[in-house]
Amino acid sequence: MIYVTSDLHGCPLEDLLSLLRSADFSDDDFLFVLGDVIDRGEHGTELLFWMSEQLNVQLILGNHEALLLGCSFLFEKISDENLEGLSKDKLDMLSAWLANGAGPTLAGLKKMMKSDPSVLFGILDMLRDAPLYDCVTVNGREFILVHSGFEGFEPERALCDYSPDELLWARPSIDTRYYDDGRIVVFGHTPTEAFDSDYSGRMLMTDSWICIDTGAATGKRPMLLRLDDLRPFYYADI
Repeated sequence: MIYVTSDLHGCPLEDLLSLLRSADFSDDDFLFVLGDVIDRGEHGTELLFWMSEQLNVQLILGNHEALLLGCSFLFEKISDENLEGLSKDKLDMLSAWLANGAGPTLAGLKKMMKSDPSVLFGILDMLRDAPLYDCVTVNGREFILVHSGFEGFEPERALCDYSPDELLWARPSIDTRYYDDGRIVVFGHTPTEAFDSDYSGRMLMTDSWICIDTGAATGKRPMLLRLDDLRPFYYADI
């Protein structure tokens, strides 16, 4: 079975594990996490560490992980050379990350740096290796997994031709339509309640895309979607 979740935003690891247990998730199954594991909530680094130890979990990069990577200079060995290299661009990147809820993540990374730097550097390597998108075929149906949908979408445009920002920061509208050939785009980034309050805390599915960001950034709980039968799993139903 293939599962997807998104926008955990530092929720307790137990919330995710409870969802997985409710779906009878096993070592024979596979989980894609569509980015934004970190920031806002306090448990983002714990979630990243758990993911780094799983053989059947794949992170798709989110804009919050991209912001972290843009500030990876914070974890370099301090020297006169890199202090002098703390340019305005780097300070702007740090300011942008802080404005997007980086505080709890920075606190967790600082603690990790003190206790075991190798764990931190392993997590940074995992983030650097994370793809911007993936394609999976389940029961003859093709899914495109990406963090935010597509900015500047064109049906004939190759996925590799989209810039990172077009895949990390897109804001589709409820009228957005992607592929007409049966491919379904699965994404997060925009909480479903932003499309319509009727979808608050629930996934939103059209005939060309599915949004699974159920608002963990604002204190709600994430969801889990099984692609094999498009069954959603919600924490409230456990």
